[in-house]
Order: sequence, then structure tokens, then C-alpha cells
Amino acid sequence: MKSSLLISLCLVFLCSCQELPIEEYAVIPQPAEIAYTSGFVKLKSQPVVAYPLELANEAQLLQSYLSSDFSVGAVLNEGGGKADITLQLDPTVLPDKKEGYVLDAISGKVMIKANSPAGILNGVQTLRQVIKEKDGKLMVQKAIVTDYPAFSWRAFMLDEGRYFKGKEVVKQLLDEMADLKMNVFHWHLTNDQGWRIEIKKYPKLTEIGSMRKETIINRYSATTPGIYDGTPYGGFYTQEEIKEIVAYAKERYITIIPEVDLPGHMLAALATYPELGCTGGPYEVGTRWGIYDDVLCAGNENIYPFIEDVLQEVFKLFPGEYVHIGGDECPKTRWKSCPKCQSKIKELKLKDEHELQSYVIRRVEKFLNKNGKKLIGWDEILEGGIAPNAALMSWRGIAGGITAAKSGHPVIMTPNIYVSLDHYQASMETSPLANGRICSLEWTYGYNPIPKELTKEEAGHIIGVQANVWTEYIKTPEQVEYMAYPRANAVAEIGWSSPEHKNWEDYLDRLQYQFKRWQFY
Repeated sequence: MKSSLLISLCLVFLCSCQELPIEEYAVIPQPAEIAYTSGFVKLKSQPVVAYPLELANEAQLLQSYLSSDFSVGAVLNEGGGKADITLQLDPTVLPDKKEGYVLDAISGKVMIKANSPAGILNGVQTLRQVIKEKDGKLMVQKAIVTDYPAFSWRAFMLDEGRYFKGKEVVKQLLDEMADLKMNVFHWHLTNDQGWRIEIKKYPKLTEIGSMRKETIINRYSATTPGIYDGTPYGGFYTQEEIKEIVAYAKERYITIIPEVDLPGHMLAALATYPELGCTGGPYEVGTRWGIYDDVLCAGNENIYPFIEDVLQEVFKLFPGEYVHIGGDECPKTRWKSCPKCQSKIKELKLKDEHELQSYVIRRVEKFLNKNGKKLIGWDEILEGGIAPNAALMSWRGIAGGITAAKSGHPVIMTPNIYVSLDHYQASMETSPLANGRICSLEWTYGYNPIPKELTKEEAGHIIGVQANVWTEYIKTPEQVEYMAYPRANAVAEIGWSSPEHKNWEDYLDRLQYQFKRWQFY
């Protein structure tokens, strides 16, 4: 009996000496480095969060996350001291890695260190994903995470020119972006089908330009008759709402890049001020999708004070360094037959209408630069010659991005075949009506923003990647989420994680935890 007891005690001792199994983190986007240690950090039912005054915003966000994610009431302790979770600014932590952080969960406590508040918040977002609930208690697998982004520009674009979504929807999108460590929200606010931003000097832009009389409900093509719903549609953001949203984004270290599309896609403005077009109208706010021949009259000097007045108000609302002016899908049909445009071409000794568009873009860029702003345009701004200091978004494939990078311009890669999230995700026969071709999750995840045609030096001009949600066929917020996810977090991983840290099968495993989080919310 004594020997049996001795054997039992030995077994207990051996079991206690064995290392506990490692439960690997399921984080999206995948961190750069994770070093695991056996065991767990157990959090108190009311964990104490210590932080310096300059991290009050991050501490408060962590407190709100713990409450919403786990129904835990964290206690905030400004100034440091004993704590379950400590937030610490340290300029020596990854000093050459902007937005990077170290999450240390080895010593029985959790420490998040970074050289900037943005890095601290990125660490907080990782912590949210690695906390697990076991037997009614919250715990974290012991590990040290050393993490930093591959690209400085990790973006999500929402088109509201077609369908207006509203303040609360945009805030929720910003929250989801912050979860995924995305840091740029490209806000497409004007288009042929609607003007969505209040301009106080031109109140009719929203009184008239924000409303269309009806909307096409089938797929538009030049050969297929349109079917329309017969229902007026509109909506716009007041400047006060925009200020609120910009402040909300700033708390999450997300820069909002506004887009006022010109000289094409301006039908909503022309419907309001017909004298700015080549023919003088009459015009109406667009009711179908696609491209319209009526654009701003490039030969009419009156369009430039209008553009500058609008942009002056945009500058005051959006403090970021970039303003997007579109420059895409501008037919030259009206310009070819317009006396003013043809006179301008002769006056400036331009080769053709493409150079006339380049003249418009360059003139707008000078105005932006004079006001401390930089210009971004779609890859059509290459036609006729790119503006000297412009950044370019390569959307019609990758060729435009390669050309711009080789000439030293900053480039955001956003090719529609990979990252346009309004494209079908699966079978066109069984999916809701959408744009383009099939763009599956695996296809999106496999995209590498650095073209093989670039040298290492040229590749340095590729500053990031962007997911686009064009809303021609996306009317509701629910459909935005259906189309955007999970492909948006695949794009987030492209932007954050280096190619050597990406693995499709591993991503799918981690994605299962993300589905559980979405179901919870």
C-alpha cells in the first residue's frame, strides 16, 4: 500500500513538472515575432491598468474594450504602480519601427511597450485577441510579441457617393479598422450620383446635389435598358458630423483622406451649377452607375475658384496631409467639341485632351501644395503627365503603380482584381448582384503589393495597400459588412505582415477565432 501511495505521489510530482501545453495566439494581422513560454497570465475580475498621463486615451479605450469584449470592469491607475496590465511609452522600443510595440506577458503580468501612443494602441488590439476565457476567468498564454507593420499605409475606402451610410456606420467601420491595425480611411464623398459633404459657401451642393430622383436596380450597361425604383434618394454629412467623425478616427490613430472627385464624376455638382459644364446643361444628379460624358469644363476659368473654395472648406475639416482628387474616368467627349476647352489647349500649346486633364490636375496640385496639402489621385492622373508631387493609387491593375514608383512617386497599391471588395466573393449565380469578377478570399490574401518588376529602391516608393468598397450595388450597412469581411482583414494582414509571416492555411485557422468574435458582436 505504501508503494502504491509512493507511486501516486511520484506521478503527481511528474505531472506538475511537465510544461503546460502552449496555446498559440490567433491574431489577425499576424505579428512579426511571437516567443511562447509555458503557462498563463491570469487576470483579476477587475484588472488594474496602469498608464502615464499621455496614454490616457489608450487606457480608456482598453477599459472600454475589456467591458464590451468580456464584461470586465477594469480599474484605471494613472501614473503607474502595481497593475495587471501596464501601458508604457519607451523611445528605445523598436525605435525605427513606427507603430510597432512589444507585448510582454511572461512575468505574470501584461506589459505593452511602444515608442508612440499609436504603437500602444496596436498592442492593445493584439491583447484583445489573445485574452481567453477559461472556467469563468480571463487569461493570456505567456509570450512576448514583438510586432510592427510592413507598410505605413494600410487603408480601407468607402464610397458614399452612390449610397449614403451615416455617422454611426462610419464610426463602426473605424472601430473595425482599428481592430485590424488599419490606419487610413479613404472617404469617397462626391460622385455623379450624390454630393455628400456640406460646403457652406455652396449650400445648394447638398440641397440639390445630394438628392437623385431615383436609382437603377439592375446592372447598367449601354446595351441593356435600365430598371429604376422611382424613389428619390439622398443624404449628406454636415460639417459638424464630419468633425465628430474625424476626431473619433484620430483617437484610434486613423487618418481620414477625403475624396472630392474631379474633373470627372462631377454630375451632382453640374446639376447644381450647370454653368461649370461644357454645354451649360440642363443636368441632373446621376441615377445610373457607370461613367457620364458631362464633366467640369476644363477651359472655363470659373471652375477653378469653385474647386478652390470647396477645397478650402475640406482643408479645415480634414487635418491629414493628403487630399484625394480622383482624376479617374473622365471622358474627353465634351472637351473635344467644346470651344473653351479647345481654346485652352491652343493657348497652353497642349498636345491633346489628356494633357488638358493633366493641366487641371497640376493646377489643383499647386493650390493644394500652397495650402500645405499633398495630392493623391487614381492612376489616370498618369495620362498626359503626372503632377510633380502627387501620390498615386494604382487601381486598374498594377501597371500604373509600377510606372509611378519607377519615377519616384509614392504609390498605394489597390488593384481592383485583388482588393476591390465590391466584387463577387463566390459564384455569380448564387451571390447578390455585385461588381466585376470573382475576387475570392484566397485570391485577395495571396496578393503581394510589391511588383517583381521593381528594384529594391523603387519598391521603397510602394507605401501601402488599400481595400476598396464601391457601393453601386451595396445599399445597406449590413451589405457593406457582408462584402467587406473577411476579405478586409486579409487586406489588413497584407498591409501589416511581411510576406514571410503570411501563410494561407494558418490564416484560415486564425480566421475561425475571428468569426467567433464577429458572432459575439
